[in-house]
Amino acid sequence: MVYNLAPFVIAAFVFLLDHLTKFLIRNSSLTGDGFAVIPGFFNIVHNENPGVAFGLFANSKGWVRMFILIGLSAAVLVIIITVLLKGSRPSERRNWLMRVALALVLGGAMGNLYDRIVHERVTDFVQLHAGESYYFPDFNVADSCITIGACLLIIDMWRGREKRHHTANVSN
Repeated sequence: MVYNLAPFVIAAFVFLLDHLTKFLIRNSSLTGDGFAVIPGFFNIVHNENPGVAFGLFANSKGWVRMFILIGLSAAVLVIIITVLLKGSRPSERRNWLMRVALALVLGGAMGNLYDRIVHERVTDFVQLHAGESYYFPDFNVADSCITIGACLLIIDMWRGREKRHHTANVSN
């Protein structure tokens, strides 16, 4: 039973943490300049992004942005939930790394989708940069969890490939 619910508990925690941090930033007096946590490297800022990562689709017409950002995000959520539910059957149990990865992606996607539906934009507040010349696009807790989840999925696929490769070599 815990195996079945664990990914959804993780996703709910990610969603709540993302929602709380964005709420605190939206209700703060921060501007785009924010304040330096680690001068020359890490700032806390307040930026609103109407697009997706790196500002893509930020200037698109409303219906295009709605279809792409909300429609596709909702479809991805349905697919992830389906995979997690299917993987909870005893005969089809997926490994824990894939389930944690999908849970992180699910929670992050839910957080950003909520922002897009309710606020029509996503609140970003983490700003990383190298000196005054290079700034990485601002991001948030949801973006971080989606990225970490995607990296874990890549590791899980790599591990599965290595395991199949090792099994094939042993049987030869």
